[in-house]
Amino acid sequence: MESEKRRFGVTGRTMRRALGWTMAASAVLGGVLMVLPDDEGKPPAAPAPGPKARARAAVAAGGPATLPDLTQLIRDRERRLRRSPQDGRSWAVLGAAYVERGRRTGVAADFPRAERALRTSLKVRPSRNAEAYDGLAELAGARHDFRTARQWGEQAVRVAPERWTSYPPLIDAYDGVGDYKAARVTLDRLLALRSRFDVTAPAVTARAARVYWDQGRREDAAAALSEAVARAEGPAERATYLVQAGEIAWQRGDLEESLDYDTAALHADPGEPGAVAGRARALAALGRTRAAERAYRSALTRTRSPRYALELGELYESLGRQSEARTQYRTVRKVVRADTKAGVNRDLFLGLFEADHGDPEKAVGLLRAEWERQPSLRAADALGWALHRAGEDEEALRFATRTTDRAHGGEVRSALYAYHRGVIEYALGLQGPARRHLAEAMRLNPYFSLLHAPVAKEALGELGEPSDKGPAEVEKQGLPGGPSPSAPTPTAVRRSGGTSA
Repeated sequence: MESEKRRFGVTGRTMRRALGWTMAASAVLGGVLMVLPDDEGKPPAAPAPGPKARARAAVAAGGPATLPDLTQLIRDRERRLRRSPQDGRSWAVLGAAYVERGRRTGVAADFPRAERALRTSLKVRPSRNAEAYDGLAELAGARHDFRTARQWGEQAVRVAPERWTSYPPLIDAYDGVGDYKAARVTLDRLLALRSRFDVTAPAVTARAARVYWDQGRREDAAAALSEAVARAEGPAERATYLVQAGEIAWQRGDLEESLDYDTAALHADPGEPGAVAGRARALAALGRTRAAERAYRSALTRTRSPRYALELGELYESLGRQSEARTQYRTVRKVVRADTKAGVNRDLFLGLFEADHGDPEKAVGLLRAEWERQPSLRAADALGWALHRAGEDEEALRFATRTTDRAHGGEVRSALYAYHRGVIEYALGLQGPARRHLAEAMRLNPYFSLLHAPVAKEALGELGEPSDKGPAEVEKQGLPGGPSPSAPTPTAVRRSGGTSA
Protein backbone atom coordinates (compact mmCIF):
# COMPACT_ATOMS: atom_id res chain seq x y z
CA MET A 1 0.00 0.00 0.00
CA GLU A 2 2.82 2.41 0.85
CA SER A 3 4.42 1.85 -2.55
CA GLU A 4 1.08 2.65 -4.20
CA LYS A 5 0.77 5.86 -2.22
CA ARG A 6 4.24 6.88 -3.28
CA ARG A 7 3.56 5.96 -6.89
CA PHE A 8 0.56 8.23 -7.16
CA GLY A 9 1.96 10.96 -4.91
CA VAL A 10 -0.80 10.99 -2.34
CA THR A 11 -0.33 10.18 1.32
CA GLY A 12 -2.35 10.35 4.53
CA ARG A 13 -5.29 12.72 4.26
CA THR A 14 -4.39 13.47 0.64
CA MET A 15 -4.81 9.80 -0.20
CA ARG A 16 -8.17 9.72 1.57
CA ARG A 17 -9.38 12.79 -0.31
CA ALA A 18 -8.30 11.35 -3.66
CA LEU A 19 -9.97 8.04 -2.86
CA GLY A 20 -13.08 9.93 -1.78
CA TRP A 21 -13.39 11.60 -5.17
CA THR A 22 -12.73 8.30 -6.93
CA MET A 23 -15.43 6.52 -4.90
CA ALA A 24 -17.88 9.35 -5.54
CA ALA A 25 -17.25 9.10 -9.27
CA SER A 26 -17.69 5.32 -9.11
CA ALA A 27 -20.98 5.70 -7.27
CA VAL A 28 -22.31 8.06 -9.90
CA LEU A 29 -21.09 5.80 -12.66
CA GLY A 30 -22.70 2.80 -10.98
CA GLY A 31 -26.03 4.60 -10.77
CA VAL A 32 -25.89 5.41 -14.47
CA LEU A 33 -25.09 1.83 -15.41
CA MET A 34 -28.11 0.55 -13.51
CA VAL A 35 -30.54 2.37 -15.80
CA LEU A 36 -28.74 1.88 -19.10
CA PRO A 37 -30.00 -0.74 -21.57
CA ASP A 38 -27.89 -3.71 -22.61
CA ASP A 39 -24.90 -3.05 -24.83
CA GLU A 40 -26.90 -4.15 -27.86
CA GLY A 41 -28.30 -1.13 -29.64
CA LYS A 42 -26.18 1.36 -27.73
CA PRO A 43 -24.57 4.11 -29.82
CA PRO A 44 -20.80 3.77 -30.12
CA ALA A 45 -18.76 5.68 -27.55
CA ALA A 46 -17.37 9.01 -28.69
CA PRO A 47 -13.72 8.79 -29.69
CA ALA A 48 -11.16 10.20 -27.29
CA PRO A 49 -10.12 13.76 -28.18
CA GLY A 50 -6.97 14.08 -30.25
CA PRO A 51 -3.96 16.24 -29.39
CA LYS A 52 -5.33 19.38 -31.07
CA ALA A 53 -8.66 19.07 -29.28
CA ARG A 54 -6.96 18.43 -25.95
CA ALA A 55 -4.72 21.46 -26.31
CA ARG A 56 -7.60 23.61 -27.58
CA ALA A 57 -9.72 22.73 -24.54
CA ALA A 58 -6.81 23.39 -22.19
CA VAL A 59 -5.84 26.82 -23.52
CA ALA A 60 -9.51 27.87 -23.76
CA ALA A 61 -9.77 27.28 -20.00
CA GLY A 62 -6.40 28.88 -19.26
CA GLY A 63 -5.01 25.49 -18.28
CA PRO A 64 -1.80 23.58 -19.02
CA ALA A 65 -1.29 21.39 -22.07
CA THR A 66 1.50 19.01 -23.02
CA LEU A 67 4.18 20.34 -25.34
CA PRO A 68 3.39 17.84 -28.17
CA ASP A 69 -0.30 18.75 -28.02
CA LEU A 70 0.53 22.47 -28.09
CA THR A 71 2.78 21.96 -31.11
CA GLN A 72 -0.06 20.25 -32.98
CA LEU A 73 -2.53 22.99 -32.08
CA ILE A 74 -0.17 25.80 -33.10
CA ARG A 75 0.52 24.19 -36.47
CA ASP A 76 -3.18 23.64 -37.06
CA ARG A 77 -4.12 27.27 -36.27
CA GLU A 78 -1.26 28.66 -38.33
CA ARG A 79 -2.49 26.64 -41.33
CA ARG A 80 -6.07 27.72 -40.75
CA LEU A 81 -5.16 31.40 -40.49
CA ARG A 82 -3.20 31.30 -43.73
CA ARG A 83 -6.51 30.31 -45.36
CA SER A 84 -8.78 32.51 -43.20
CA PRO A 85 -6.84 35.51 -41.84
CA GLN A 86 -10.05 37.20 -40.62
CA ASP A 87 -10.83 34.39 -38.15
CA GLY A 88 -10.61 36.33 -34.89
CA ARG A 89 -11.24 33.33 -32.64
CA SER A 90 -8.44 31.32 -34.24
CA TRP A 91 -6.05 34.25 -33.72
CA ALA A 92 -7.02 34.29 -30.02
CA VAL A 93 -6.49 30.52 -29.72
CA LEU A 94 -3.10 30.78 -31.43
CA GLY A 95 -2.03 33.59 -29.11
CA ALA A 96 -3.07 31.64 -26.00
CA ALA A 97 -1.21 28.57 -27.28
CA TYR A 98 1.96 30.63 -27.77
CA VAL A 99 1.67 31.91 -24.18
CA GLU A 100 1.35 28.39 -22.81
CA ARG A 101 4.26 27.10 -24.92
CA GLY A 102 6.45 29.99 -23.75
CA ARG A 103 5.62 29.16 -20.15
CA ARG A 104 6.38 25.48 -20.56
CA THR A 105 9.66 25.85 -22.45
CA GLY A 106 10.88 29.06 -20.82
CA VAL A 107 11.54 30.46 -24.30
CA ALA A 108 10.19 33.98 -23.98
CA ALA A 109 10.48 34.55 -27.74
CA ASP A 110 7.00 32.99 -27.94
CA PHE A 111 5.54 35.95 -26.02
CA PRO A 112 5.98 38.58 -28.81
CA ARG A 113 4.37 36.04 -31.19
CA ALA A 114 1.50 35.67 -28.74
CA GLU A 115 1.04 39.44 -28.50
CA ARG A 116 0.92 39.82 -32.29
CA ALA A 117 -1.68 37.05 -32.60
CA LEU A 118 -3.87 38.39 -29.79
CA ARG A 119 -3.76 41.97 -31.05
CA THR A 120 -4.62 40.74 -34.53
CA SER A 121 -7.61 38.98 -32.99
CA LEU A 122 -8.75 42.29 -31.50
CA LYS A 123 -8.20 44.06 -34.81
CA VAL A 124 -10.36 41.67 -36.86
CA ARG A 125 -12.91 41.20 -34.05
CA PRO A 126 -12.87 44.42 -32.01
CA SER A 127 -16.19 44.04 -30.19
CA ARG A 128 -16.59 42.01 -26.97
CA ASN A 129 -13.64 39.77 -27.75
CA ALA A 130 -13.32 38.14 -24.32
CA GLU A 131 -11.07 35.37 -25.66
CA ALA A 132 -8.45 37.90 -26.76
CA TYR A 133 -8.76 39.85 -23.50
CA ASP A 134 -8.20 36.63 -21.55
CA GLY A 135 -5.17 35.80 -23.67
CA LEU A 136 -3.67 39.26 -23.20
CA ALA A 137 -4.21 39.01 -19.43
CA GLU A 138 -2.48 35.61 -19.38
CA LEU A 139 0.36 36.99 -21.52
CA ALA A 140 0.90 40.00 -19.26
CA GLY A 141 0.87 37.69 -16.23
CA ALA A 142 3.47 35.44 -17.85
CA ARG A 143 5.60 38.54 -18.41
CA HIS A 144 5.11 39.57 -14.74
CA ASP A 145 3.47 42.80 -15.90
CA PHE A 146 0.60 42.53 -13.45
CA ARG A 147 -0.71 46.07 -13.89
CA THR A 148 -1.36 45.35 -17.57
CA ALA A 149 -2.74 41.92 -16.69
CA ARG A 150 -5.20 43.61 -14.33
CA GLN A 151 -6.38 45.97 -17.07
CA TRP A 152 -7.02 43.18 -19.58
CA GLY A 153 -8.54 40.91 -16.95
CA GLU A 154 -10.98 43.58 -15.80
CA GLN A 155 -11.94 44.24 -19.42
CA ALA A 156 -12.61 40.53 -19.97
CA VAL A 157 -14.84 40.32 -16.88
CA ARG A 158 -16.64 43.51 -17.88
CA VAL A 159 -17.69 42.21 -21.31
CA ALA A 160 -18.42 38.63 -20.16
CA PRO A 161 -19.12 38.60 -16.40
CA GLU A 162 -20.48 35.05 -16.44
CA ARG A 163 -17.50 33.58 -18.30
CA TRP A 164 -15.58 31.87 -15.50
CA THR A 165 -12.31 31.52 -17.42
CA SER A 166 -11.76 35.29 -17.23
CA TYR A 167 -11.47 35.29 -13.44
CA PRO A 168 -8.32 33.20 -12.71
CA PRO A 169 -5.87 35.47 -14.60
CA LEU A 170 -7.47 38.49 -12.94
CA ILE A 171 -6.94 36.91 -9.49
CA ASP A 172 -3.28 36.37 -10.37
CA ALA A 173 -3.01 39.99 -11.53
CA TYR A 174 -4.42 41.36 -8.27
CA ASP A 175 -2.01 39.15 -6.36
CA GLY A 176 0.89 40.46 -8.45
CA VAL A 177 0.10 44.13 -7.76
CA GLY A 178 -0.45 43.47 -4.06
CA ASP A 179 -4.22 44.04 -4.03
CA TYR A 180 -5.03 41.01 -1.89
CA LYS A 181 -8.51 42.22 -0.95
CA ALA A 182 -9.48 42.42 -4.64
CA ALA A 183 -8.02 38.95 -5.21
CA ARG A 184 -10.22 37.51 -2.43
CA VAL A 185 -13.33 39.31 -3.71
CA THR A 186 -12.68 38.07 -7.26
CA LEU A 187 -12.19 34.53 -5.98
CA ASP A 188 -15.54 34.77 -4.18
CA ARG A 189 -17.19 35.82 -7.45
CA LEU A 190 -15.56 32.91 -9.23
CA LEU A 191 -16.70 30.42 -6.60
CA ALA A 192 -20.23 31.84 -6.79
CA LEU A 193 -20.18 31.28 -10.56
CA ARG A 194 -18.96 27.73 -9.99
CA SER A 195 -21.92 27.01 -7.73
CA ARG A 196 -24.42 28.75 -9.99
CA PHE A 197 -23.41 27.01 -13.20
CA ASP A 198 -22.07 23.78 -11.66
CA VAL A 199 -18.56 24.47 -12.93
CA THR A 200 -16.28 21.58 -11.90
CA ALA A 201 -13.08 22.79 -13.59
CA PRO A 202 -10.11 21.98 -11.35
CA ALA A 203 -8.49 25.26 -12.44
CA VAL A 204 -10.95 27.01 -10.12
CA THR A 205 -9.87 25.12 -7.01
CA ALA A 206 -6.20 25.39 -8.02
CA ARG A 207 -6.52 29.20 -8.16
CA ALA A 208 -8.36 29.13 -4.84
CA ALA A 209 -5.42 27.24 -3.33
CA ARG A 210 -3.06 30.10 -4.18
CA VAL A 211 -5.31 32.65 -2.49
CA TYR A 212 -5.69 30.43 0.58
CA TRP A 213 -1.91 30.08 0.79
CA ASP A 214 -1.44 33.84 0.67
CA GLN A 215 -3.96 34.10 3.52
CA GLY A 216 -1.90 31.72 5.63
CA ARG A 217 -4.55 28.99 5.28
CA ARG A 218 -2.07 26.22 4.55
CA GLU A 219 -4.42 23.30 5.19
CA ASP A 220 -7.16 24.81 3.03
CA ALA A 221 -4.63 25.36 0.24
CA ALA A 222 -3.50 21.72 0.43
CA ALA A 223 -7.10 20.47 0.43
CA ALA A 224 -8.00 22.61 -2.61
CA LEU A 225 -5.02 21.27 -4.54
CA SER A 226 -5.92 17.73 -3.56
CA GLU A 227 -9.36 18.30 -5.09
CA ALA A 228 -7.80 19.82 -8.23
CA VAL A 229 -5.53 16.77 -8.66
CA ALA A 230 -8.45 14.38 -8.24
CA ARG A 231 -10.57 16.25 -10.81
CA ALA A 232 -7.84 16.92 -13.39
CA GLU A 233 -8.85 15.73 -16.84
CA GLY A 234 -5.57 15.50 -18.72
CA PRO A 235 -1.99 14.47 -17.92
CA ALA A 236 -0.54 17.99 -18.17
CA GLU A 237 -3.23 19.40 -15.92
CA ARG A 238 -2.81 16.66 -13.33
CA ALA A 239 0.97 17.07 -13.39
CA THR A 240 0.70 20.84 -12.93
CA TYR A 241 -1.44 20.52 -9.82
CA LEU A 242 0.76 17.76 -8.41
CA VAL A 243 3.78 20.05 -8.81
CA GLN A 244 1.90 22.80 -6.96
CA ALA A 245 1.03 20.33 -4.20
CA GLY A 246 4.70 19.37 -4.04
CA GLU A 247 5.63 23.04 -3.68
CA ILE A 248 3.25 23.39 -0.74
CA ALA A 249 4.73 20.28 0.89
CA TRP A 250 8.19 21.77 0.34
CA GLN A 251 7.16 25.06 1.94
CA ARG A 252 6.04 23.05 4.99
CA GLY A 253 9.44 21.32 5.12
CA ASP A 254 7.97 17.89 4.26
CA LEU A 255 10.65 16.63 1.86
CA GLU A 256 9.37 13.09 1.41
CA GLU A 257 5.84 14.22 0.59
CA SER A 258 7.22 16.79 -1.84
CA LEU A 259 9.18 14.02 -3.57
CA ASP A 260 6.05 11.87 -3.73
CA TYR A 261 4.05 14.60 -5.44
CA ASP A 262 6.76 15.41 -7.97
CA THR A 263 7.31 11.74 -8.77
CA ALA A 264 3.56 11.34 -9.36
CA ALA A 265 3.64 14.42 -11.61
CA LEU A 266 6.32 12.77 -13.77
CA HIS A 267 4.18 9.63 -14.01
CA ALA A 268 1.35 11.82 -15.32
CA ASP A 269 3.49 13.92 -17.68
CA PRO A 270 7.15 12.89 -18.12
CA GLY A 271 7.84 16.21 -19.83
CA GLU A 272 6.89 18.39 -16.83
CA PRO A 273 10.03 20.40 -15.91
CA GLY A 274 8.58 21.70 -12.65
CA ALA A 275 8.39 18.14 -11.33
CA VAL A 276 12.04 17.47 -12.17
CA ALA A 277 13.14 20.70 -10.49
CA GLY A 278 10.94 20.00 -7.48
CA ARG A 279 12.62 16.62 -7.06
CA ALA A 280 16.03 18.29 -7.36
CA ARG A 281 15.13 20.76 -4.59
CA ALA A 282 14.05 18.01 -2.21
CA LEU A 283 16.98 15.75 -3.07
CA ALA A 284 19.46 18.56 -2.38
CA ALA A 285 17.89 19.20 1.03
CA LEU A 286 18.08 15.48 1.80
CA GLY A 287 21.82 15.54 1.09
CA ARG A 288 21.53 13.53 -2.13
CA THR A 289 23.50 16.17 -3.97
CA ARG A 290 24.65 14.17 -7.00
CA ALA A 291 21.09 13.14 -7.79
CA ALA A 292 19.97 16.73 -7.23
CA GLU A 293 22.59 18.06 -9.64
CA ARG A 294 21.49 15.59 -12.33
CA ALA A 295 17.84 16.52 -11.78
CA TYR A 296 18.52 20.25 -12.04
CA ARG A 297 20.46 19.75 -15.26
CA SER A 298 17.61 17.63 -16.63
CA ALA A 299 15.09 20.34 -15.75
CA LEU A 300 17.22 22.97 -17.49
CA THR A 301 17.24 20.93 -20.71
CA ARG A 302 13.43 21.11 -20.67
CA THR A 303 12.94 24.79 -19.82
CA ARG A 304 15.08 27.93 -19.64
CA SER A 305 14.18 28.87 -16.09
CA PRO A 306 16.34 31.42 -14.27
CA ARG A 307 14.99 30.07 -10.97
CA TYR A 308 16.26 26.55 -11.65
CA ALA A 309 19.60 27.88 -12.90
CA LEU A 310 19.97 29.92 -9.70
CA GLU A 311 19.10 26.96 -7.49
CA LEU A 312 21.73 24.84 -9.24
CA GLY A 313 24.28 27.60 -8.70
CA GLU A 314 23.42 27.76 -5.01
CA LEU A 315 23.75 23.98 -4.78
CA TYR A 316 27.29 24.29 -6.15
CA GLU A 317 28.03 27.14 -3.73
CA SER A 318 26.75 25.14 -0.76
CA LEU A 319 29.19 22.38 -1.76
CA GLY A 320 32.12 24.80 -1.99
CA ARG A 321 32.28 24.51 -5.80
CA GLN A 322 32.63 28.27 -6.26
CA SER A 323 33.86 28.28 -9.85
CA GLU A 324 30.90 26.18 -11.02
CA ALA A 325 28.57 28.41 -9.01
CA ARG A 326 29.90 31.53 -10.73
CA THR A 327 29.49 29.88 -14.13
CA GLN A 328 25.90 29.05 -13.28
CA TYR A 329 25.22 32.60 -12.10
CA ARG A 330 26.47 33.89 -15.45
CA THR A 331 23.88 31.61 -17.04
CA VAL A 332 21.23 33.19 -14.82
CA ARG A 333 22.16 36.65 -16.12
CA LYS A 334 22.10 35.41 -19.72
CA VAL A 335 18.60 33.97 -19.37
CA VAL A 336 17.33 37.13 -17.66
CA ARG A 337 18.72 39.29 -20.49
CA ALA A 338 16.94 37.13 -23.09
CA ASP A 339 13.69 37.29 -21.14
CA THR A 340 13.93 41.07 -20.76
CA LYS A 341 14.47 41.43 -24.50
CA ALA A 342 11.22 39.52 -25.06
CA GLY A 343 9.30 41.86 -22.75
CA VAL A 344 9.42 39.85 -19.51
CA ASN A 345 9.77 41.86 -16.28
CA ARG A 346 12.45 40.06 -14.26
CA ASP A 347 13.24 42.96 -11.92
CA LEU A 348 11.94 41.20 -8.79
CA PHE A 349 13.95 38.05 -9.49
CA LEU A 350 17.03 39.98 -10.63
CA GLY A 351 16.88 42.29 -7.61
CA LEU A 352 16.99 39.39 -5.15
CA PHE A 353 19.74 37.75 -7.20
CA GLU A 354 21.84 40.94 -7.15
CA ALA A 355 21.27 41.33 -3.41
CA ASP A 356 22.61 37.84 -2.72
CA HIS A 357 25.17 37.35 -5.47
CA GLY A 358 25.92 40.67 -7.12
CA ASP A 359 25.56 44.40 -6.50
CA PRO A 360 23.21 45.30 -3.59
CA GLU A 361 23.06 48.96 -4.68
CA LYS A 362 21.84 47.89 -8.11
CA ALA A 363 19.36 45.57 -6.39
CA VAL A 364 17.92 48.48 -4.40
CA GLY A 365 17.42 50.52 -7.58
CA LEU A 366 15.66 47.67 -9.38
CA LEU A 367 13.44 46.84 -6.43
CA ARG A 368 12.46 50.41 -5.60
CA ALA A 369 11.12 50.70 -9.15
CA GLU A 370 9.36 47.34 -8.84
CA TRP A 371 7.78 48.40 -5.55
CA GLU A 372 6.45 51.59 -7.18
CA ARG A 373 4.96 49.58 -10.06
CA GLN A 374 3.69 46.53 -8.20
CA PRO A 375 3.72 46.84 -4.36
CA SER A 376 3.25 43.17 -3.53
CA LEU A 377 4.51 41.35 -0.45
CA ARG A 378 7.17 39.73 -2.61
CA ALA A 379 8.42 43.16 -3.66
CA ALA A 380 8.41 44.40 -0.04
CA ASP A 381 10.42 41.39 1.14
CA ALA A 382 12.93 41.68 -1.71
CA LEU A 383 13.41 45.43 -1.29
CA GLY A 384 13.85 45.06 2.46
CA TRP A 385 16.52 42.42 1.95
CA ALA A 386 18.34 44.47 -0.70
CA LEU A 387 18.35 47.52 1.59
CA HIS A 388 19.85 45.39 4.37
CA ARG A 389 22.56 44.06 2.06
CA ALA A 390 23.29 47.68 1.06
CA GLY A 391 23.62 48.69 4.73
CA GLU A 392 20.30 50.54 5.10
CA ASP A 393 18.87 48.46 7.92
CA GLU A 394 16.38 50.93 9.43
CA GLU A 395 14.56 51.40 6.12
CA ALA A 396 14.96 47.68 5.43
CA LEU A 397 13.04 46.80 8.59
CA ARG A 398 10.05 48.90 7.52
CA PHE A 399 9.67 46.77 4.40
CA ALA A 400 10.46 43.48 6.14
CA THR A 401 7.80 44.22 8.78
CA ARG A 402 5.23 44.83 6.06
CA THR A 403 5.46 41.21 4.89
CA THR A 404 3.81 40.10 8.15
CA ASP A 405 1.43 43.06 8.51
CA ARG A 406 -2.12 41.70 8.21
CA ALA A 407 -3.45 45.18 7.42
CA HIS A 408 -1.48 45.08 4.16
CA GLY A 409 -2.21 41.43 3.33
CA GLY A 410 0.84 40.03 5.10
CA GLU A 411 -0.74 36.76 6.14
CA VAL A 412 1.38 34.29 4.19
CA ARG A 413 3.67 32.17 6.36
CA SER A 414 7.03 32.21 4.59
CA ALA A 415 10.31 30.90 5.99
CA LEU A 416 12.28 33.21 3.69
CA TYR A 417 10.33 36.31 4.79
CA ALA A 418 10.85 35.39 8.46
CA TYR A 419 14.57 34.80 7.88
CA HIS A 420 15.06 38.12 6.10
CA ARG A 421 13.27 39.97 8.89
CA GLY A 422 15.25 38.15 11.60
CA VAL A 423 18.61 39.00 10.03
CA ILE A 424 17.64 42.65 9.61
CA GLU A 425 16.46 42.84 13.23
CA TYR A 426 19.69 41.39 14.55
CA ALA A 427 21.72 43.83 12.47
CA LEU A 428 19.81 46.56 14.34
CA GLY A 429 20.56 44.96 17.74
CA LEU A 430 16.99 43.70 18.21
CA GLN A 431 18.10 40.32 19.48
CA GLY A 432 14.77 39.16 20.92
CA PRO A 433 12.72 39.76 17.75
CA ALA A 434 15.62 38.43 15.69
CA ARG A 435 15.66 35.18 17.64
CA ARG A 436 11.88 34.86 17.29
CA HIS A 437 11.82 35.34 13.53
CA LEU A 438 14.87 33.19 12.82
CA ALA A 439 13.30 30.43 14.89
CA GLU A 440 10.04 30.89 12.98
CA ALA A 441 11.87 30.47 9.68
CA MET A 442 13.38 27.18 10.85
CA ARG A 443 10.07 26.01 12.25
CA LEU A 444 8.18 26.75 9.01
CA ASN A 445 10.74 25.05 6.77
CA PRO A 446 14.20 24.10 8.05
CA TYR A 447 15.29 23.50 4.43
CA PHE A 448 14.05 26.78 2.92
CA SER A 449 17.45 27.63 1.38
CA LEU A 450 20.69 25.72 0.90
CA LEU A 451 22.62 28.89 1.72
CA HIS A 452 20.43 30.75 4.21
CA ALA A 453 19.00 27.92 6.34
CA PRO A 454 22.47 26.99 7.74
CA VAL A 455 23.05 30.68 8.50
CA ALA A 456 19.76 30.89 10.41
CA LYS A 457 20.62 27.78 12.40
CA GLU A 458 24.10 29.05 13.30
CA ALA A 459 22.79 32.50 14.19
CA LEU A 460 20.26 30.99 16.57
CA GLY A 461 23.07 29.06 18.23
CA GLU A 462 25.11 32.24 18.68
CA LEU A 463 22.11 34.14 20.04
CA GLY A 464 21.52 31.48 22.69
CA GLU A 465 18.39 30.97 24.76
CA PRO A 466 16.16 33.91 25.78
CA SER A 467 17.21 35.58 29.02
CA ASP A 468 15.02 35.25 32.13
CA LYS A 469 16.00 38.76 33.26
CA GLY A 470 13.65 41.71 32.97
CA PRO A 471 13.75 43.98 29.90
CA ALA A 472 15.44 46.88 31.77
CA GLU A 473 18.22 44.67 33.12
CA VAL A 474 18.70 43.01 29.75
CA GLU A 475 19.09 46.37 28.03
CA LYS A 476 21.47 47.60 30.71
CA GLN A 477 23.74 44.55 30.52
CA GLY A 478 23.47 44.04 26.76
CA LEU A 479 22.43 40.44 27.22
CA PRO A 480 20.81 38.38 24.44
CA GLY A 481 17.06 38.70 24.52
CA GLY A 482 16.60 42.47 24.16
CA PRO A 483 17.72 45.40 21.99
CA SER A 484 21.42 46.14 22.14
CA PRO A 485 22.59 48.37 19.28
CA SER A 486 26.23 47.85 20.17
CA ALA A 487 26.00 44.06 20.13
CA PRO A 488 28.11 42.39 17.43
CA THR A 489 26.32 40.78 14.53
CA PRO A 490 26.56 36.97 14.72
CA THR A 491 29.34 35.48 12.62
CA ALA A 492 26.82 33.52 10.57
CA VAL A 493 24.75 36.60 9.72
CA ARG A 494 27.86 38.54 8.68
CA ARG A 495 28.48 35.75 6.16
CA SER A 496 24.89 35.71 4.86
CA GLY A 497 25.84 37.12 1.45
CA GLY A 498 26.44 34.54 -1.25
CA THR A 499 29.15 34.16 -3.88
CA SER A 500 29.30 37.06 -6.34
CA ALA A 501 28.35 36.25 -9.89
